[in-house]
Amino acid sequence: MTMECRYCPLRRKDAFSPLSQDEIAFMQKFKAGELTVEPGTPILMEGSNAPQLFTALSGMGIREKTLANGERQVINFIFPGDFIGLQAGLLGEMGHSVEARTHMRLCVFNRSDFWNLFKTHPSRGFDVTWLAAVEEHFLGETLATIGQRTALQAMAWALVKIFQRGEALDLVTNNQMALPYTQRDMADSLGLSLVHTNKTLSKLKDRQLASWSDKVLQINDLSALAEVAVMNLDKPQPRPLI
Repeated sequence: MTMECRYCPLRRKDAFSPLSQDEIAFMQKFKAGELTVEPGTPILMEGSNAPQLFTALSGMGIREKTLANGERQVINFIFPGDFIGLQAGLLGEMGHSVEARTHMRLCVFNRSDFWNLFKTHPSRGFDVTWLAAVEEHFLGETLATIGQRTALQAMAWALVKIFQRGEALDLVTNNQMALPYTQRDMADSLGLSLVHTNKTLSKLKDRQLASWSDKVLQINDLSALAEVAVMNLDKPQPRPLI
């Protein structure tokens, strides 16, 4: 059964900006349906001309790019509320793949209706542009992390970012949140070997700052972890919900 936008549980999360009744009504018309996928299911394929765009209503996924030699780069991790497929919506072709890491429920939008969003509801079009700008900013942070932070600093940075997203989505309880990714996923996101990733996580655990085992992340001192990451512990800005 398809959920009506006015009952969307994500609207009550601190992670997202409030929507007006007019915006909710518009999104209900824009929404084409819902899709549920199992862990490991490809949602969008690199190089594909995807006819649909998605918002993650629940569950987590991954964005990744595969090189000709089979090596991959994890671009980022997908959380509830993330808008998926913008690249194909604007450029006509996906430059990376998207895959579910857990059971996911997705809101579906037809790409053919995408331009109508910009023409008939410019405030929503601005929200899409804002999301694209935030994505660009995050990729800049990631590039600086891979290029200039040590492995320990980079891992601390990644865990702080993930934990802050989890807090804003009410996914954190008693300093713990479910994290369904693998150490290989983390290694491929930070340009580290699997062995180096494991050793770096062990160092953070030995310092009693963070631990990640059995797909559960625990952060004991977020401020101290941010210090290790050489970053400011700024509260994430609420995001538009598409």
